[in-house]
Amino acid sequence: MIVRIMGQGQYNVDNTLVKQLNAIDNRIVNHITGVDKDGFRTDLAELISLVRDKGIPLDPANIVQSDIIIPPEDLTFDEASLIFKGHGLIEN
Repeated sequence: MIVRIMGQGQYNVDNTLVKQLNAIDNRIVNHITGVDKDGFRTDLAELISLVRDKGIPLDPANIVQSDIIIPPEDLTFDEASLIFKGHGLIEN
């Protein structure tokens, strides 16, 4: 699966990592619903770190369609409330 981190590039991630990302994504949705800004900030940073640390970076010269687009780490809580709702970024 191809994951883009806005402003940081694209990464190839395997299904095991997608499951981990989905769990964090679901926690972020819960943080948004419960207005837990600290939890949101912590889990967004973890979501991005996991992709960067465990994903395989794609060559920036080769742009391919992303399956998941993760917003940047400086995303505000209000902006996040428009993105992380329902199933969140990952619909699993």
